[in-house]
Amino acid sequence: MNQQGLDPGSTTDMEVVTDIEEELIKACEEMWKDMEECQNKLSLIGAETLSNSNAQLSLLIMQVKCLTAELSQWHKETPEITPLTEDVLITLGKEEFQKLSHDLEMVLSTIQSKNENLKEELEREQQWLDEQQEIMKSLNVIYSELKKQVVTFSESRIFNELKTKILYIKEFKEKLLITLGEFLEDHFPLPNGTLKKKKKNIQEATKQLITLHEVLEILINRLFDVPHDPYVKISDSFWPPYIELLLRNGIALRHPEDPTRIRLEAFHQ
Repeated sequence: MNQQGLDPGSTTDMEVVTDIEEELIKACEEMWKDMEECQNKLSLIGAETLSNSNAQLSLLIMQVKCLTAELSQWHKETPEITPLTEDVLITLGKEEFQKLSHDLEMVLSTIQSKNENLKEELEREQQWLDEQQEIMKSLNVIYSELKKQVVTFSESRIFNELKTKILYIKEFKEKLLITLGEFLEDHFPLPNGTLKKKKKNIQEATKQLITLHEVLEILINRLFDVPHDPYVKISDSFWPPYIELLLRNGIALRHPEDPTRIRLEAFHQ
């Protein structure tokens, strides 16, 4: 009953489709067998060395075949034309609008990020500007105060002040030398208790000794007059205990090669 109810036309179509499928499967199997045979032949033959010209020619031939096959395939295919109906146009418009909206959102987010960075930088620059303005105000106040305190000095006034200072220093130096001389005469006299000025009746054979003050004056004058050779020869007028006193206390130094010469320590350097 079921077989009698079937449409004879539909049964015929099913048989035709089955036959076409079987033919395609057979054709594919035959092509696969041909490919296997070609592969076996190539493996048996091995790689053949071709010259440059033959290799280029074979490559060109293969390219021509590929292009020809591609051209024939394009000829067989018919381009699918989308019907420009209202629904299609609305769909395309929506897609383009969505794409444009996405791009605009990306641009907006980028611009917002840049604006935030610019705002932060502007705040930092504004803070730096405020600090610089505060510093400038402070400097202006200090400048105005100093400007009020400035006194104009003339050249003659400066010269007179320097001259006064030099005279004061010279007077102080003389007082210092006199005080030093009095101190040395009181605490470091000559062995016989008299000064050189009072020794008039001493025998000619006796060598006159000089005071410690005079020894120091000789050493000081030698140090400043001849700084490249400040050593002084120890003469008989130098009392040996005073020379030993100067050497032991580091006031004078002996020549490293000539022990008969001494110099004053350069305390000013």
